Amino acid sequence: MDTNGRLFSAAGRSLIVLAAFVVVVAGMRAAEPILTPFLLALFLTTIAGPPMFALQRRGVGGAFAIAIVVSGLLVIGLLLLVLVGNSVSDFVSRLPEYQLRLREYLGGMVDWLANMGVQVSRDQIADYVDPGKAMSLFAATLTGMGGALTNIVLILFTVLFLLAEALGFSSKLRRSLRDPETSYPRFQHFADSLQRYLVIKAWISAVTAVMVAVPLAVLGLNYALLWGVLMFLLNYIPNIGPIIAAVPAVLLALVQLGPVQALVVAAIYLAANTIMGNMVEPRYMGRGVGMSALAVFLSLVFWGWILGPVGMLLSVPLTMAVMIAMDSNEDTRWIAIMLGPQDPEKG
Repeated sequence: MDTNGRLFSAAGRSLIVLAAFVVVVAGMRAAEPILTPFLLALFLTTIAGPPMFALQRRGVGGAFAIAIVVSGLLVIGLLLLVLVGNSVSDFVSRLPEYQLRLREYLGGMVDWLANMGVQVSRDQIADYVDPGKAMSLFAATLTGMGGALTNIVLILFTVLFLLAEALGFSSKLRRSLRDPETSYPRFQHFADSLQRYLVIKAWISAVTAVMVAVPLAVLGLNYALLWGVLMFLLNYIPNIGPIIAAVPAVLLALVQLGPVQALVVAAIYLAANTIMGNMVEPRYMGRGVGMSALAVFLSLVFWGWILGPVGMLLSVPLTMAVMIAMDSNEDTRWIAIMLGPQDPEKG
């Protein structure tokens, strides 16, 4: 006990918090098979909440509103599972062919450099810059995400119960709080901010995906729908996500259509991301909403290590949820500021 009568010093409390954090992280990693479907369900519930409440305001009964929303999610999920699942399977089966052609392009580049007087070892290039390995990595990631969608029934049942619970959650929360007049507005601010972020990000990502998929289909690039869905998912990861989403499509365009068309594909991704990410999104989100580039990268590594490919997909929404929760409390607001983007006052 210190001189102020406290049982633990500041350093002791910090060590206890750190130890508790390590235990929680270890538990989350061990519970990954259960935690991943639940987090996906929670993510879908947050997005599906506004349509459900909108139906209620139009006079639709609570149970019927839930049934409509969940049925819509089921139809979308099954369509994605069939259309995108077939594309993933076909892409994986043809991966050796694509890898071989990419290595041929790489060899041709080495020969061109040799003719220009630049001597480069073919083996060194293959070790450090191997587009075939990049395609293989994307195939493994897509397969992992597809595996998560196989739990669609469990996920939708969880969404069903979460939406049913949401109907009376506010009144139950008020009754459970010791000081509802003080505590409830903080929770409401957190819930509204998180829901607003996820809903706006969802429709911005959807429009971005359409802006990518339609031109790719017009160009005749294989699996245009798959690249659109991948753009929708990875657009939740600012800065890094759109670049990651563009790499497999550009590499495929190189081997399927040629170098000029590959540059066109890259330009399509750049234009879509510039318009939606740099012009439209700041207008609706606000320039102060977001994360620093370092926080994005660390969250990608952290949640990917805990939850695998789905964790990488949900890394930024999960970290944004933590940031919004921290920002709702004066004592922890400094953490949200440190994780956030540059100082808004400096623009």
